[in-house]
Amino acid sequence: MPDNKAFNTVFWRFLLSSILIALSGCLGNIVDSIIVGHLIGEDGVSAINLAKPVVQFMFSMSLLLASGAGMLVGFNLGRQEHEKAAFTFTLATIVCIAFGLLMTVCGIFFTGPLAHWLCANDQLYVGTHEYLRPLMLGAPMYMLAWGMATLVGVDGSPRLCSVAILVDNVVNLVLDIVFIQWLHLGIEGSSIATVIGHVVGIGIMCQHFWYKENHFKWTLGDKTCSVGKTFYEILSQGAPLALASICLTLLLYCANSIVLHSLGRVGIFAFAVCMNLLQLYNMFLSGASRTLQSLGAIQVGKGDNEMFKLTIRKSFRFITVAMLVACVVIWLFPEYITRLFGADEQELTEAGARALRIFAFSFVPYCYIYVLMVVYKLYNYHKIALFISIALSLMVIPVLWLMAKYDPNYLWYSYLIAYAIEAVLIALFHLIGHVRFELNS
Repeated sequence: MPDNKAFNTVFWRFLLSSILIALSGCLGNIVDSIIVGHLIGEDGVSAINLAKPVVQFMFSMSLLLASGAGMLVGFNLGRQEHEKAAFTFTLATIVCIAFGLLMTVCGIFFTGPLAHWLCANDQLYVGTHEYLRPLMLGAPMYMLAWGMATLVGVDGSPRLCSVAILVDNVVNLVLDIVFIQWLHLGIEGSSIATVIGHVVGIGIMCQHFWYKENHFKWTLGDKTCSVGKTFYEILSQGAPLALASICLTLLLYCANSIVLHSLGRVGIFAFAVCMNLLQLYNMFLSGASRTLQSLGAIQVGKGDNEMFKLTIRKSFRFITVAMLVACVVIWLFPEYITRLFGADEQELTEAGARALRIFAFSFVPYCYIYVLMVVYKLYNYHKIALFISIALSLMVIPVLWLMAKYDPNYLWYSYLIAYAIEAVLIALFHLIGHVRFELNS
């Protein structure tokens, strides 16, 4: 009989670590927006939101490599194949750094044109450009911080990752105030603070390589592995989650353009506040899905179907409770949340509060569908997982466009409608495909 008490301890250790790791991608953005809203103004908050497609794209690439490699490492560790785990870690880390450097080069030469592409409003262009510049120059730090947090956590050091991410965000918070208020660097200072925070976090996570229980070493010389095959396996495992994130990048760009054109400055500020709300949901969602990925992959490697199903149940239970709490808080205090981001006009406060209440429920099906995608992937139902990853964001774009064209007053309901449509389609594919959630299926 499995030791459920011991498993519960491991599950919560992975989950809490994964939630704190998610802070690197979401709390930094939220804190940036709050501080910028108070020290610079609501246009600064809008500029950060307009630059988010670039951050989301880098996160997508990191997710492709880190989640794919994390699953493979989990399988390998479950099978006691430590050399393969080390080989996969090394390859994923090298590719993360290489992609980050490519983004740095793009930042040196193309930041201006990119800012113009992201922002058609001349008033918001300057802030968007200034925020993008340090962000792209520090791209390798973004890639490494997110990638190492996943891989080091899978290798048995989730607490170290938790400490690293906490320190990362504390440094970011302190330097935000120093750079913006004291050194008068403006919105550019907020971006620089985030990069420096990641550097500190990476330095702390590097301690893992001196631990006795560390299974990672820098090697590409394992004769049982090939670079090409392992890289393909990493991409294959990480593709659904990464595609979902890439599609979210496209959605962010399209939604920003539609909202800015339909509802103007007030609408884009309300949307920016709602996207920061999504960051809060993503903190818990990322924690649940990373735990399910890492711990679930280890159970799959062992062939332990009972403990794997227990991991799934606990992941869904956690995300349900987290979403209920978030919905209640948002519905009770929407005006306060809007003012937290610097809204000092009644029109901005009312627009933000109305949008927040609608989005609070809209993100609930999004979270369930995302976790379900991880389940399909771990059970090797790759086609359904791939459909979910693409449709999760792209389904929203035509609904947004139709709402904006025929009745912009109902624009904020677009996300909820799109996710409801996708849920029906997933149920149909599940029935048509005779899906069975068993490891031997």
